[in-house]
Parts: sequence; C-alpha cells; structure tokens
Amino acid sequence: MTSSAPPAPASSPAADRVWTPGWTTAPQPASAGFTPNWAEEGFDGHTLRQVVRTTAGGGAVRIRLSNAYGDRPLEVRGASVAPAAGGAAVHGDRARRASFSGSGAVLVPVGGEAVSDPVPLPVAPFDRVAVTLHLGPETGPATFHAQGHTASHRAAGDRLGDTDGSAFTEATHSWYYLTGLDVHGPAPERRAVAAIGDSITDGFGSVPGTDTRYPDALAELLASRGEPRAVLNAGIGGNRLLTDSAWYGERSPARLERDVLRRPGVGVLVVLQGITDIGFPDWAGEPTAAPAPPVDAGALIAAHRAVADRARAAGLRTVGATLLPYAGSQFWSERGERTRAEVNAWIRGSGGHDAVADTAAALADPGDPLRLRPSFDSGDRLHPNPDGFRTLAATVADALKEAESAPPRHP
Repeated sequence: MTSSAPPAPASSPAADRVWTPGWTTAPQPASAGFTPNWAEEGFDGHTLRQVVRTTAGGGAVRIRLSNAYGDRPLEVRGASVAPAAGGAAVHGDRARRASFSGSGAVLVPVGGEAVSDPVPLPVAPFDRVAVTLHLGPETGPATFHAQGHTASHRAAGDRLGDTDGSAFTEATHSWYYLTGLDVHGPAPERRAVAAIGDSITDGFGSVPGTDTRYPDALAELLASRGEPRAVLNAGIGGNRLLTDSAWYGERSPARLERDVLRRPGVGVLVVLQGITDIGFPDWAGEPTAAPAPPVDAGALIAAHRAVADRARAAGLRTVGATLLPYAGSQFWSERGERTRAEVNAWIRGSGGHDAVADTAAALADPGDPLRLRPSFDSGDRLHPNPDGFRTLAATVADALKEAESAPPRHP
C-alpha cells in the first residue's frame, strides 16, 4: 500500500493548462438517510461504480477519495475511470486504471484524503464519467454523500473489469468515498463557481439521474451564453449554518475550507443557506432535525458575514442568494417567516456579499410572495422543481458578473 499524499501534476504540463475541479460533492458521516443506502453497513470486498457529470473538460482526470468520517483506514485495492454508457455500463475501450503515487492500490488514513495520479482520459464538459473502486474487506461505516440524486452501483468481489454492468445488481442514490473529479485542461484559473447550502443546492426536487439540480442548470446556462466554467455543488441536504448534525453534516462554516476553499481554481462562492436553521426548530417530532435550537436573524447574518469574509480572504468573490419562500411547508411558522425576512433584508441591502441573487423574488408566487410560485414547486412548498431550479440558476448567473466586477475587498 502507498501513502495518500497528493501526487505532483502530470509531467511537464503545458503552461496554459491547469487542474480544475470538474465535479465535487461534500462528504458526510454515515447515516440512515432518507432513502436506503450502504453507508452504515459499509463494504466488504465490494466493487462500487459511481457515475458523475463533469462541468469542465480536459485531456486528463484525477479522482479524490475521502475517508473523513471513517473509523479505520480505507483500503482501495484498485480503481478505474471510464466514460459511462448508461446504468452501470462503461465504454470499455476507453477505460483506464487509476494509480496513486504509482501504485494501483491505496490506503486512505482515518480523516484523510487520497488523490490519484493523472489518468489520461480526455473528457468534455457535461460528459458522464464512471469511477469504479474495488474496496478491501470490512470498511466500517462509509464516508458518503447521502442525496446523490443519481444511481451508484455495487457488485460483490473484484469487478473492475466489468464493462456491461451486469455484475452490478444493487443500486442506491448516494455517493461513497468519491468527493471529486479534477480535469487537466485550458480553463483559466479561478473561474470555477462553488455553491454551498442545504437541500435546495444539493438538488432535492430535481429528477434523479437527469442532472437537473440548480448548479447543473447554472453550468449549462453559462455554457449556452458562451461563458463556460466549472460549477461545483457543495450542498448537503438538511445542512445548516449554525448547527452540526449527525444526519446532515457539519455546519457550512466548519466545512467551508475542505469543501470549497481548498478546491483548485474556485473564484466565486454562491451562498444560499439558512432556511433549515430557521425551520428545523418547527419541524415537530422529526428526530433527524435534532439538535434544533431556535435561531434569530442576528446569528444567521453573522454566519453569512463570516463565510463571506473567509471566502474573500482566500481570494474569492461571493454571491448572497436570498432565502426562498416556504409558506405551506412542513416547518413554516410566523416566527420563522419574520426571521427569513430579516435575513433577506440584510442580504439585499447590507453589501455583505459582493453581489446579490434575489432568488426569493424570482421564485415567489406573485399572488402570495410567502409561497413558491406553483409552477416552480416540487410539491412540498419548499424545494423547487427543475423549472424552478433553472430560474434560480438564471438569477445566480446574472449576479456572477456583478460579483466578479466588484473591486477587491478584505475582511
């Protein structure tokens, strides 16, 4: 086994080519989640095949594996990368084995990360890429991302060489250990956009398997405008600004460095968060929401300001997105509505972010601005549907130019 130290870039890369994230997700501790998954039971010699869609292209890729929440070192006995061919199938003629510091296997330490060597697999923006991992025995609880909104596949034993997908007879809608796919290409430095937030950013309300989350829609819209760039989703369903959760991950300020600031090439951070902080105290009888202390607008504003200040200190610009209307949802209250209004007033008028995306106004019902427009509602009065996500993305896209043209500021 080798150490998990990140490798050097590809030998003698062209001066105008850089590593940039093409796809990322935010890791969480193992939990039962809202849909069945394998995180708590872990894996025992299984092979995992996980499909992701990159929003940037290049001539080579590298994968990032996380054991952030494992209780023992993670043994990866082999890994491969290939263009996805639908379901668990891959285009075998283009499959490539991945190595780690020259070895086909890697031991990822508890709390650590492993980054593969460059894999010579050309990819284009919006290509779907299958990453296959053959895992060692008895992994213990798995570091994962609960709401992947796309299928991941599992097979018994070593199935790295399987191309038609027939061995992969089990599936869930979560990602395991895989937290990033970087691409080596001509994208300018610090042009990637990272979006942090809760389930609205994570994509609850999108159609599974169709990549219709709002960050996906944002990447597609920018490309259609002739302004292509990577867009990275650092949302976690149920995540909060002020409270850590065994189910919904560490609060955003605590994970900001790992999930956004350490990613190469990120230039703008979009912050759409606070509604779960506001609503969870009114989610009566829901054990996964605990702990859920009542919050006030002042604490949420301070958290927004702290995230923006830390991002700017790292050289990023920030877009503050207003909190969407949620009347009629399972945890709406008059108290919560007052808090949402105060936070949104601060986002709109304080200058705390470099630009504002007034997503609340864009998605509100004109006849009742405390509610989502019915044509944008996924059905729970809280999460947008794909049409709503596209409108949300358009509002954010318009704010990006303002953020990037703003003069540099320091906290």
